[in-house]
Amino acid sequence: MERHYDFLVVGSGIAGLFYALEIIKLDPKARVAIVTKKAAENTNTNRAQGGIAAVLGGTDSFDSHIEDTLKAGCGLCNKEVVKKIVQAAPSAIAELVAYGVKFTKKDGQYSLAREGGHSASRVVRAADLTGKEIERALLTACRESSPRIDFFQNHIVLDLIVGQSQNHRVCSGAYIFTEKEREFDAFYAPVIMLATGGLGQVYYHTSNPKIATGDGVAIAHRAGVSVANLEFIQFHPTTLYSPERWPFLISEAVRGEGGRLMSIDGRSIMENAHELKDLAPRDIVARAIHKELKTSGKEYVLLDISHRDADFIKQRFPNIYKVCRRRGFDITKRPIPVVPAAHYSCGGVVAGIDGETELKGLYVAGEVAMTGMHGANRLASNSLLEAVVMAKRAAQVSCEYARKTDMSTIVPIYHGLASSLHYPSEKVLLAHNRRQLKRVMSDFVGIVRNEELLILALEKVKKIKTNIEHYYLATPATYDIIELRNMATVSELIIRSALMRKESRGLQFIENYPDTDDAYLGNTVIPGVSNMED
Repeated sequence: MERHYDFLVVGSGIAGLFYALEIIKLDPKARVAIVTKKAAENTNTNRAQGGIAAVLGGTDSFDSHIEDTLKAGCGLCNKEVVKKIVQAAPSAIAELVAYGVKFTKKDGQYSLAREGGHSASRVVRAADLTGKEIERALLTACRESSPRIDFFQNHIVLDLIVGQSQNHRVCSGAYIFTEKEREFDAFYAPVIMLATGGLGQVYYHTSNPKIATGDGVAIAHRAGVSVANLEFIQFHPTTLYSPERWPFLISEAVRGEGGRLMSIDGRSIMENAHELKDLAPRDIVARAIHKELKTSGKEYVLLDISHRDADFIKQRFPNIYKVCRRRGFDITKRPIPVVPAAHYSCGGVVAGIDGETELKGLYVAGEVAMTGMHGANRLASNSLLEAVVMAKRAAQVSCEYARKTDMSTIVPIYHGLASSLHYPSEKVLLAHNRRQLKRVMSDFVGIVRNEELLILALEKVKKIKTNIEHYYLATPATYDIIELRNMATVSELIIRSALMRKESRGLQFIENYPDTDDAYLGNTVIPGVSNMED
C-alpha cells in the first residue's frame, strides 16, 4: 500500500512530537504522519528524569552554561552550535509550557536543580518525571489540537526510499512494516524526519527502553549518510542494581541534592577522583565506579542520600522513592545499590543544527543526530534541550524545502525489498544472536576499552551481523529480526569508531592510549554505505 504525506516523522519522543507541532504551526494545511514502532508513549523521552538545562536568571549566565558544555565535551563540541542552542533554551522552555508542560515551581519560580558538570542550578524539571510530563503534554497537543497529524503505532521502518532528482540523491519516503497485519507500506513524503532516539539496547546493561535499538543510525547509514562520533557512548553512573528486572535509572539529580557514592565498606568513591567529587561529569563518575567494581570484585556500589530529610526526599524524588521502595529499598533510610549502564550516544547521523543531513529531504533531531553539541561527553540535561531547539529549527528549514520540492520529478532508485515466505524452525538463533551481541558489546566495548579486545569484538560482531543478514533475507519479516539487523549494524559502527580514535578523550577511555592526543581533535566520521544505485 502507498501512503502520501507532506511530512513523515519517524519516532514519537520529544524531538518528533515537537517537530510535528511546529510543522502544523508553520503550515496548518500540512498532513503529517508520525510512525512509531510501539505505543507512542514508549520512548527514551518518557524515561528522562532530570530535566532541561536552561539559563533562567539569577547569577547564572549563557557564558557559564556554554563553558560547562564545552568543558564536558573535551574539545570536540561545535562552539557555534553550543552557543545557539544554549541561547535558545529560555524560549524552548516557554514553548514547551505553551504546549501544556507543567514544570515544578516554588514560590512562583521554576524549581531549578543542579546536576553533575554544571556550575549553577539551571535544570528545569517536573519533579523526577520530566520526560514523562513532556511526553504527556506534547502527545495531548498532537492528538487534540491537530487532526492533520496521523499516528501509526506498531509500525517499524525497514529502510528509506531514495530517489534521484536533478542529478542528486534525495530521500522521498520510507518502507514501513506492521507485524500484526503483515503489511509492507511505502510512505512517500518530500520531508522525512528521523527522531528515533538512542541505541542503548546494543548493551547488556542499559537505562534505555527495549525500542532503543539504533534504528535511525542504521537506516540512515544504509541510505548512504555519514555517521560520526559513535565511540562516545555515555554510561549513566547510577542505575538501580536489580538483576533480572527491567532497568531503572537513578537520576543524577540525586547527587545534585547531596547524594554520595560509597563503596560497600563505606568509603567515598569520588572523594579523590575529581575536584567536583560526586558532582563530577558522568564519564569521570562512571570510570570511578568501574574502577571500584574491578578492584573490589563487587557487582554494585552504593548511592546514599539517606542523610537528607525524609520528607524532602519523598517530595523531590517521588518516583525514584516509589520504585525503589517497591523493589525493597527505602532510600530515606538506606543507600541504593547502583551500577553504570549504557545511557546516551553522543554520536549519530551527521547533521547541522537545523537537522539537515547529506541526503536532501532527510532531517534528524534528538539523540539520533550528531551536531557537535555534546562533543566527547554530554553535559547532563542538555539532550532534551538540543532535541527541542533542533526540532524547531528543522521545522522552519524543512517547511521551506517541502514547498520547493516537486515529488513528481523524483525517480526512485531503491533496490527493493526482500522477504521469504518460508518460516524456519530455528528461531532460537535469533534470541541467541541478540544475547551474544549485547554481551560482546558490554564485555569488550564498555566504559574502559582495550585495542586488542576491540579488534576481537569487531570480528565477533561481523560474524553475528553476517548471520543476521542471511536470516533477514531468508525469512519473513518480524520486528525482532528488523531490530537485530539494526543493532548489528550500529554495534559494528561503534567498534570501528572506537578503533579509529587512538586516544582517550571524554567517554572514550582506551588502555592502550590513556592520554589525550590533539592529533585526534576532530570528529570520527564513517561514510554511509548504500546498496542503492546512483
